[in-house]
Amino acid sequence: MFISSFNGIKISKNLKKDIVEIAGKIIFINPFLYWKSFDEYTNNWLRNPGQISDNQIALSRKRFYPELDWNQLNLEEKMIKDATVEMFLKTLELISKFNPGLNSRQLIQIEKKMLIIKKKSFEKWVQSTLRKKAKAEQNQIRRLQKERFINNWRVWFGDKTTQQALLPIVVIIFVSAFVGWTAGISKNSCNPYFEPSTNFNF
Repeated sequence: MFISSFNGIKISKNLKKDIVEIAGKIIFINPFLYWKSFDEYTNNWLRNPGQISDNQIALSRKRFYPELDWNQLNLEEKMIKDATVEMFLKTLELISKFNPGLNSRQLIQIEKKMLIIKKKSFEKWVQSTLRKKAKAEQNQIRRLQKERFINNWRVWFGDKTTQQALLPIVVIIFVSAFVGWTAGISKNSCNPYFEPSTNFNF
């Protein structure tokens, strides 16, 4: 259901929270709404945290989280907040790129509206992204450890010294198994239930 129209473009209720109107012009404040204009590099740059320097993020902390005492946050909370700051910076850069006619006053106005409208959704997106990234890294570590373990055993078994050392052990195990097997057969063949009767009839 369409509820409003800006510049002849109808905006749905769900989309309205992702746009602001500046001087009669619609501005997307959800960065993923620009995806049709992205190349692969821009898409990866937006979706992957860690693309903006730590110094730039640290300098922008108070800009986007003036109410926070960063010294009171634990490591996980800092990671989430820093990645959210990065998301704000990336979004503002995209807005400037795709709306080159905006002046500094208008960009400040957009930034203030973004802080009100998008902070929570950015944080949720960042949490989900960091969780998926951590899981992927753990899976990669496990896969490498498994490959390294198998490769080490393969190299160890393939070594001539190892083969020479293992040969007597294999022979002993085989001989022991064979002796145990033959002893079991011999024992079964001496079953007392099959001893011949000693009773004679006259």
